[in-house]
Amino acid sequence: MKADNTTRFSNRVEDYVKYRPSYPKEIITLLQQDYGLLPGRLLVDIGAGTGISTELFLKAGYRVIAVEPNREMREKSVELLSAYEGFRALDGKAEAMPLEDGSVDGIIAGQAFHWFDRETTRTEFKRLLKPGSPVVLIWNERKTTSDFEKDYDGLIVRHARDYVQVDHRNIRTEDIEAFFSPQALQLRVFANEQVFDFEGLEGRLSSSSYMPARAEQGYEAMMADLRNLFDRYQSGGRITIHYDTKVYVGTLS
Repeated sequence: MKADNTTRFSNRVEDYVKYRPSYPKEIITLLQQDYGLLPGRLLVDIGAGTGISTELFLKAGYRVIAVEPNREMREKSVELLSAYEGFRALDGKAEAMPLEDGSVDGIIAGQAFHWFDRETTRTEFKRLLKPGSPVVLIWNERKTTSDFEKDYDGLIVRHARDYVQVDHRNIRTEDIEAFFSPQALQLRVFANEQVFDFEGLEGRLSSSSYMPARAEQGYEAMMADLRNLFDRYQSGGRITIHYDTKVYVGTLS
């Protein structure tokens, strides 16, 4: 993970925990049926953040080492997940992890791979993985299909600081294929959504590192625009954000 990005979420931990979307349980079924990745196996969740993707696998009976360089987010994952017997948290990055060679049965990266140095990360993943073990790259990709979703995306572009530069969609499928090459890559897409009242929508927007934080210049103007947007499109005091959850799975050997 690039060093200048490891502290981006330090002041957004609570919003991240409350308002970021989780991932569909169908991911577990995919990995069990197509890759034989059964409960009890040891996984590493790289760039685990507060543990959203980690918890999905812990609940399914896996052992998970959550690797996260951001101290505030890592400490929150410990607070939330330490009751799971199979959970462990480590300070580390995708490019250098304090784990033994050939020690893990699979690697997960939820909403994180676009921050990694791909060449160095590939070498490190190959070092850690047992032969034939899968790498699972996951993104919740916010859709811009409905009128609300289009206008919400426009609001983000207007108020963000570096959204265009850091948006995960800058990583193309061709880039991911190159990461796994010459091995085959499987892409599966699952439907996902979040339903928010205004407070939830405010928290969801504030959880993004490229948006002004609550104490920063531009936040009040952004919230005024968000209030107008919500009032225009809400139904019964709720608004829905739809996602395509994209799951890329492959092996490196």
